[in-house]
Amino acid sequence: MRESLQLRLTPETAFEPLRLLGHVSTVLNIDANRITSVLPVKRSIDARQRRVMVNLEVIVTVDEPAVDPSERLVAPDYKVLLADAPVAIVVGAGPAGLFASLRLIELGVRPILLERGKDVDSRRPDMADISRRGIVNPDSNYCFGEGGAGAFSDGKLYTRSKKRGPVDKILSILVAHGANPDIMVDAHPHIGSDRLPNVIKAIRERIIACGGVVRFGCRVDGLLIADGGVRGVRIAHGAEIHGPVILATGHSARDVYRFLYDSGVRIEPKGLAVGVRLEHPQELIDRLQYHSPKGRGRYLPPAEYSMLTRVDGRAVYSFCMCPGGFIIPAASEPGQLVVNGMSPASRGTRWANSGMVVELLPEDLPGESPLKMMDYQSTIETTFFNAGNGTQAAPAQRMTDFVASRQSSSLPSSSYAAGLIPLRVDRLLPPEISGRLQKGFEDFNRKQRGFLSPDATVIGCETRTSSPVRIPRDSESLVHVELDGLYPAGEGAGYAGGIVSAAIDGDRVATALASRLCELIK
Repeated sequence: MRESLQLRLTPETAFEPLRLLGHVSTVLNIDANRITSVLPVKRSIDARQRRVMVNLEVIVTVDEPAVDPSERLVAPDYKVLLADAPVAIVVGAGPAGLFASLRLIELGVRPILLERGKDVDSRRPDMADISRRGIVNPDSNYCFGEGGAGAFSDGKLYTRSKKRGPVDKILSILVAHGANPDIMVDAHPHIGSDRLPNVIKAIRERIIACGGVVRFGCRVDGLLIADGGVRGVRIAHGAEIHGPVILATGHSARDVYRFLYDSGVRIEPKGLAVGVRLEHPQELIDRLQYHSPKGRGRYLPPAEYSMLTRVDGRAVYSFCMCPGGFIIPAASEPGQLVVNGMSPASRGTRWANSGMVVELLPEDLPGESPLKMMDYQSTIETTFFNAGNGTQAAPAQRMTDFVASRQSSSLPSSSYAAGLIPLRVDRLLPPEISGRLQKGFEDFNRKQRGFLSPDATVIGCETRTSSPVRIPRDSESLVHVELDGLYPAGEGAGYAGGIVSAAIDGDRVATALASRLCELIK
């Protein structure tokens, strides 16, 4: 017999297997010895009330063999491609590009995956150089390289994109390539920046084993346009590759947006959000979120938060919250300063950080250029870089000083390895951003007393929340609205936000391309 149960439990019961077994046996009114397995299938923490509870859905097996957790996986069985398989080009090896490549293989199309940066292991020294020496390699950094921006910026998998596509399929593929099966269970799944690179390598090895092609150090600097459509790409050293193109270059590939614009390819400005990284001591966030002076205790994970308000007609909100994490330098070109956040799988550091950002819409800026939002981003990043004396040391301010518009005489300890400089972040940001953040922080503190803390640090700037450009495509065929053969995909095209939604979009676009290829072949 198998029984599905919806349970509401204390953390002690939810996370202690023997206690959970005893509770289930009581609920079912049967001897615990008859229960062969209690398999959690959904788990979420409810900290809205003073007493923190865990909502848990389990499948209980009684008097028969235990449930195999792999039964829940829906990963495809990939086959080796035929020698004469049609070819498609995938530009960018982030989640959209990787999952587009897997889907192409599933549908019998050979992907040629081109990545401007290095493989996921070779990226590490270049990223270390950003913190240690202030050197940014424009083709190998936290944004560019195998795995894209998500490979070393946390690995959070929470998404609200269920209406867009098969979330369970994406999570199952990640588990099949080495991710912890708990990502299929937790409401806010997380792989961790220390474990995700191995999953990415396994996906690459799968693509190659099935007959796909993966090439690193191949920066695409132009499209081959003929007869009203895209017929291939040009690589920076001059070589050309022919075939339909999935463009999945990520939200920071500004050179791609520029060559699209210069080539007359239709693109549009897109709304985004800019602001700062806010860093608290994790134990403070634990006390606030779990309503306890003792913090999270033995069973609960490091606490997360989500903040949202509106100030002067624009949203102010938390973004990419990283419990037990650290802040990283995320510039993708020399002369910029950008910060982002990440967490290891353990979420075990002393700090919690989150982007704190203000919504910005195209109509908020003058002009008609499709690059105006990107130029706005770039100007802020240059301002912070110059304020930091041309290094990757980041301007910072105590949160209370930021709200009060005053200089910080000292700063709390921080996870940011490149170092902090006490400066007026409220003045370095555009006033329409800093003013809204100040009011937003005061509102957040009204909702959660103690959140506005002198022990919290505002660190600037956080500008890479999403793409500043949308590459418009047909809503059904997913091909560019004016150019046959060009399939914009993922965050860089303006159709996703985060690892899972980008992977879903890559899967969808690959499906559309393969369908079109089959029509042409017939």
